[in-house]
Amino acid sequence: MSLTLNRDHLEAINRHAERTYPDECCGLLIGRLTEAGRVVSEIWTTENTWTQEVADEISDGLPTSKTHRYWIAPQEMLAAMKAARQQGSEIVGIYHSHPDHGAIPSECDRRLAWPQYSYLIVSVIQGTAINAQSWALDNHHQFQPETLYTLECPRMRRESLIPDA
Repeated sequence: MSLTLNRDHLEAINRHAERTYPDECCGLLIGRLTEAGRVVSEIWTTENTWTQEVADEISDGLPTSKTHRYWIAPQEMLAAMKAARQQGSEIVGIYHSHPDHGAIPSECDRRLAWPQYSYLIVSVIQGTAINAQSWALDNHHQFQPETLYTLECPRMRRESLIPDA
């Protein structure tokens, strides 16, 4: 499987990651599943809502700090699903950042991941986005690297998904 997005999408994700540093950023990748892989048409920025309450609900012993974890509120996931469906799209992936760490999934990332999504991780070192890598779960619920294609495209407006005039 592969993940394809345009350069403007990746730049927007990098800016989001740099803005939220030293906390992890998070968001959704909206698009379509094709024979060639997952193709992103829109970035849906979300708030990192990780709290001690979330940590207590989903697992024991996980850090409460947003510098090490992220959480997308279920209401936000539902809103994105509905909006995507109205456009004939779907959520194809989730992105988040790793402040001062590599773009490699953590054990927490693996345990909480869903097999139908790509997981784009951006490494942010001292406030600067350094690189991104996409990952997908295999049949054994282990992350495997996924080919990431970045295309040059005209700038897109989120509201209409058409090139800016």
